[in-house]
Amino acid sequence: MAAFAIYSYMVAKPAQLSFFEAVYEVVRLIPEGRVTSYGAIANCLGSKGSSRMVGWAMNACHNVTPAVPAHRVVNRNGLLTGKNHFNPPAMMQKLLELEGVSVREDKVIEFDKLFWDPATEIKV
Repeated sequence: MAAFAIYSYMVAKPAQLSFFEAVYEVVRLIPEGRVTSYGAIANCLGSKGSSRMVGWAMNACHNVTPAVPAHRVVNRNGLLTGKNHFNPPAMMQKLLELEGVSVREDKVIEFDKLFWDPATEIKV
């Protein structure tokens, strides 16, 4: 269902699926213990230059249902740039570590190995 919704957004961009909702569908597909970047999500949705808008979507998702695992979205270098939108800010790192992701000095260790690219991983 989620992959079809994402495909529908990319192809037809229907009014019933907003950009934020499409972002949430992608983020819900990130496997536990993996991370992706704002830019990778934007690229997957056909909006390559909209990584900042993906960040805005992440900032707005904390009360969305079903839940959106925003802690799995980091910047292109693996930095936890969204941590200040968690309460407390250390919660982003804690959630990642509970999934087996190592973080040091606000950066995901082995980012390249843990990176999940939605453009290649989502099968429609």
